[in-house]
Amino acid sequence: MEILFVPDAADPRLDDYRGLTDTALRTMREPSGGLYIAESTKVIARAVAAGHRPRSVLVQERRIDDIRAIVGDLDVPVYVVPDEVAEAVTGFAVHRGTIASMHRPELPAVRDLLEGARLVLILENIGDHTNVGAAFRAAAGLGADAVLVSPGGADPLYRRSVRVSMGTVFQVPWARIDEWDEAVADLHAAGFDIAALALSEDAMTLDAYAADRPERVALVMGSEGDGLSHATIDSADHVVTIPMSGGVDSLNVASAAAVALWALKR
Repeated sequence: MEILFVPDAADPRLDDYRGLTDTALRTMREPSGGLYIAESTKVIARAVAAGHRPRSVLVQERRIDDIRAIVGDLDVPVYVVPDEVAEAVTGFAVHRGTIASMHRPELPAVRDLLEGARLVLILENIGDHTNVGAAFRAAAGLGADAVLVSPGGADPLYRRSVRVSMGTVFQVPWARIDEWDEAVADLHAAGFDIAALALSEDAMTLDAYAADRPERVALVMGSEGDGLSHATIDSADHVVTIPMSGGVDSLNVASAAAVALWALKR
């Protein structure tokens, strides 16, 4: 790595990191040039371990040794900046002291991702980046083999999603669905039972479904407000619900994903 001290917040070499508030990130599909931002040494380490390639690293001086252990053998510029410069450039306090601008990897095709998988989590139109990151963390920790994301869903590689997932978005294989009908055909061709997690009068309970779990399961979770679309529910092989009490009808989508994945893991 090449260590470069950059004392000026206006330096164009820092443009990848400029104004990266959550509000700014939500207004674009991805950072210009096919990049994403990884924040903290732990997250950057997981990204590099997964084969992702950093374009540059912005680091505060106290973290130079930490980042050297991660990217020291890579041909990547490391921009060392004062704390006030880091905050002026990014638009937020860089508490963890390290941010990397990463090249986005090419996503696999859905069909390729399903090969060999036994438990797949599908996120339909999950718009909150925190929920997406938490769902990926549940998928990684509870044995999902892959995650599929609908076209209208939030980007798993946004800074907040990556941070909330603790970098597990890099270890769970994932792909973005183009058309739901095509994905249904691919799932059925691969032998998956599609289980839609939804509130429905004819839904079976999660424990009953798990007791006679199909060999290959695709668990579909809906958006935070509206839940799953009618078309998705109609195309599912089973509609499944988590039994609730205390007058509560449902859980947060990431919490529901964790409960269902735990029940269905083998």
